[in-house]
Amino acid sequence: MAVLPLPVNNLISALERLPGIGPKTASRLAFFLLRSPDEISQQLAAALVDIKKATGACKRCFHITLVEQEFCDICQDSRRDESLICVVEDPLDVLAIERTGIFQGRYHVLMGVLSPIEGIGPEDLKIRPLIQRIHDETIREIIIATNPSMEGDATAIYLQKQLHSSGIRITRLARGLPMGGDLEYADQNTLQRALAGRQDMG
Repeated sequence: MAVLPLPVNNLISALERLPGIGPKTASRLAFFLLRSPDEISQQLAAALVDIKKATGACKRCFHITLVEQEFCDICQDSRRDESLICVVEDPLDVLAIERTGIFQGRYHVLMGVLSPIEGIGPEDLKIRPLIQRIHDETIREIIIATNPSMEGDATAIYLQKQLHSSGIRITRLARGLPMGGDLEYADQNTLQRALAGRQDMG
């Protein structure tokens, strides 16, 4: 005989699938929603549906944008330096760098990193569109801002080899970032030092 009704168990199981949410946290969240006013649950449900229906990827840089927008707000901003591209792993890294307030270029989101163990190769990332941007746009520098992890390093080296013949300056964020850390958790000062101290690759 089940200890909890099936809808509660289903919600707990769904919450456990979210990153950083274990069984105890999932249970606490489920019981919070169970006790809270209907309005809170309805708003959450509507937001979850809306985030999938109303958002998409920018056709130029693959950052998150509204589904009816071809390009994201950053790509549409004429004040940004379109000759400077910062290559990141995912949209959360864009938010982390934007919080520093010092980067005024544009981005390219790879949507992951190379990981042979997980079966993720170059064809699974947005590397080909990046190379196409270099052919189509006037780029003077590519900043590779993958996380300082084994996968991030492998992706950076692969990109450096792919882009070397383009003649464009290729830099990597300085090692102000801790090894094994993620950009989204780095503090503002660390990211500022890493951007300011970026170095040429190769």
